[in-house]
Amino acid sequence: MGVVAPGDGLRLGDDLLAPAARLAGRRRLGCLAPRPARPPGRSGPDRLEPDLPRLGLYPGEKGGDLVGPNPTDRGKPGTKRHILTDRGGVPLAKVLTGANRHDSVVFEQLLDAVPPIMQPNRRRRKRPDKTHADKAYDIPRCRRALTQRHIRVRIARKGIESSQRLGRHRWVVERTLAWLNRYRRLTVRYERRADIHDAFLTLGCALICFKALP
Repeated sequence: MGVVAPGDGLRLGDDLLAPAARLAGRRRLGCLAPRPARPPGRSGPDRLEPDLPRLGLYPGEKGGDLVGPNPTDRGKPGTKRHILTDRGGVPLAKVLTGANRHDSVVFEQLLDAVPPIMQPNRRRRKRPDKTHADKAYDIPRCRRALTQRHIRVRIARKGIESSQRLGRHRWVVERTLAWLNRYRRLTVRYERRADIHDAFLTLGCALICFKALP
């Protein structure tokens, strides 16, 4: 073994690595490969299947379906969960919207989303006798929707009734929302697609119903 001075590095490379053209002339190597169309390196986000849709989003970009500015959290994008429960806090129906949607907008949709529930007399029931709601639902449209479905209206009236008396019924729904927030997948929305987040919400409601079984 010999010692090579720093200035001899290029000469050493010329001796050990002969030019590819000279080796190809001796029939030891094939022809030189054509020059690539573009130099190697990342010029953009590569994908294994580039033809698939990407929902118009890029890595690191926040967004998704059913997302809106949250008026209670400095306008940060968020999703609101509308829950309808029975007197024990068991969820009966749920609807997802953007955080900027008013509660009364999906009130009728939430009522119609209740599935038929079998009673001890073997009859399936879809409508409750009475519905308790806070002042956010004190709108003629909401009261009319309950009347058309033969449901007794118990909605706090703005400027007339105090929300403290209705709090003994409202805390039931707030407790159900707290139960859902105990699941880490529902505490923060990680999914951009609303159907995936809705599936996790359905699973969380199913777990609450399962724990309520005797």
